[in-house]
Formats: sequence, structure tokens, C-alpha cells
Amino acid sequence: MATKIRGKAHRYKRCSQLFDQLSAYKRHERTHTGEKPYTCQHCKKCFSRSSHCVRHERTHTGVKPYSCKHCKKCFSQLGNCKQHERTHTGVKPYSCRHCKKCFYRSSNCKQHERTHTGVKPYSCRHCKKCFSQLGNCKQHERTHTGAKPYSCRHCKKCFYRSSNCKQHERTHTGVKPYSCRHCKKCFCWSSDCKQHERTHTGVKPYSCKHCKKCFYRSSDCKRHERTHTGVKPYLCKHCKKCFSQSSNCKRHERKHAVDTSLKHKQQDQYLKLRKHQEPSTTRGSKESSLLVSFTDNNLSQVESLTCWICQEEFSSETCLIKHYDDHMR
Repeated sequence: MATKIRGKAHRYKRCSQLFDQLSAYKRHERTHTGEKPYTCQHCKKCFSRSSHCVRHERTHTGVKPYSCKHCKKCFSQLGNCKQHERTHTGVKPYSCRHCKKCFYRSSNCKQHERTHTGVKPYSCRHCKKCFSQLGNCKQHERTHTGAKPYSCRHCKKCFYRSSNCKQHERTHTGVKPYSCRHCKKCFCWSSDCKQHERTHTGVKPYSCKHCKKCFYRSSDCKRHERTHTGVKPYLCKHCKKCFSQSSNCKRHERKHAVDTSLKHKQQDQYLKLRKHQEPSTTRGSKESSLLVSFTDNNLSQVESLTCWICQEEFSSETCLIKHYDDHMR
């Protein structure tokens, strides 16, 4: 498949790409053939490049041969080490072509540029939803498959995302690796630390599209924008009532759970009081009707001598039973 030419040593006939070295030519050829001749010694996963196989094997051995020149933190990949060193030097060599914002990593710059172009090159295999980042696409696909490949080392709880698993593990270890530059307060999550630092600097980078009000957090901004649009994306599992905030929806759903518990207690209360009295057929049908005729108005606090129908309180069980009989008439 290789053709020698002057200047460039080899041309690959399938795509006419030129290569100076035979090794580069062979490496490229594998992208067409799908050949993966390098196998991990630990899990037998295969790779098309020797360097990729060696890098993968370090995830098993824990070897981190590259260390930061500034803080001696170690890394398994040279690229990650160089990216980390830029956090010390402040160098951001990659700039967005649209807004000139700068980044430590080339991959972060490309992802950011898609926020300008709207390009979403990755699509879910199950529902065809599109994403601008491959990682987000894979995470979404797990919501279809149910796969949770990351498990906590302490309690074995499983997660869709590696980052969520690491954050969870800190609830066991108590590690707070992120510290505020202004007051040295420590945080488990980088995002919480950045949000806290804005309370010192006063920076509010998220602005409402409708009224230009600014916020420290993206989530606060989105929640505020719903006051303009009227969107209520959170749906109660029990009655399908909609809410603009997740917290309000959860609080409402808890009320259903409490109400259900109250219904059962109130029904048990009446049946316990009447268990020694045999109701007539006519009265029994009316009792059944009342037992299921619950509304939000008769779901109050359960008392041992309180009528569950009208909430009137009594001093004795005899009075309460007589009162129930009045309801049945």
C-alpha cells in the first residue's frame, strides 16, 4: 500500500496522505484496518499504538513518572503534567477564535468554541440526542443502559460519572482539596470554591437573558429566567403538578407521602374504635364511601381522639364513636 516518493518517504494509497517515516505510515494504516496489536498485560484491552497501551497500563500499576516542576505533584501522562504546570505559570496558549478567551488545554478551547458555533458532533446511540462533548454523550448514554461503572471504594455506591464518584468519596474521607485564594476556606468541590471566591471579588458572570440581572451561579440564573418564561420543568410523580424549582417539587412530593401515612392512620383509628360493633349493610356502604372521600381539607394532624372526617376533638372514645355514627346517618 506504500509508495515511495521524493521528499516524503511514503504515501498511503487509500487516502494519499504522506509520511516521512515508515513507523508513522504503519501507525496511520491501523486507523484504516482497525488493527490493535498492543495488549494490556493486566486486562487484555487492545490498542493501536504502543504509547497508548503503556499509558493505559499505568492506570493498573499506579505509576506516575511525570512530576510538576513547581509542586512535585505526579502524573501518569506527560500532557497532563504540562497542563498542570500552566496552573502555576498562568500560561494559557490556546485562544478561542471567536471571543479570544484563553485556555490551558487545547481540548477545552475546542469545546468552548462549540458554544459559539453550536456544533454538536456527538450523538446518543439510543435517542439521537446531540452533544458538544464526547464525555457528556457517553454519560448520557448510561442513563439509557443503566451502567454505573464507577464505584465508591468505601461503600460501593455506584455512579454514572467518575467525577461524581470522586466527589462522593470525599464525604467519607473528609478531604477538601480546593481552598479559597482570599480566605483559605476549603471545599470538597472546585465549583463550590469558585462560587465562594466570587463573594470576595463580586464577580457575577451569569446574566439573565431577559432583564440582565447578574448571578454568582449558573443554576441561580437559570432558575431566575424561569420567572420570565414560566417554564416548570419539574413534575410531581404523584399528581403531575409542575414546578419551576426542583426543591419545591421534592417538598411537594414529601407532602404526598405524609398525607398517605395520615390516611392510613386515620382509617386504622376508626376501624379500631368500631371493631367490636357490627355495622349494618346500609351503614357499611356509607362508611366505605366516607373512608375513601379524602380531600386536602381533612388531612390534618392525627390525634387519638380526633375525628378524621371533620377534625373535631373529643374527651372520650365513647363520644368519638357516637360522633362517627352521626356522620354515618
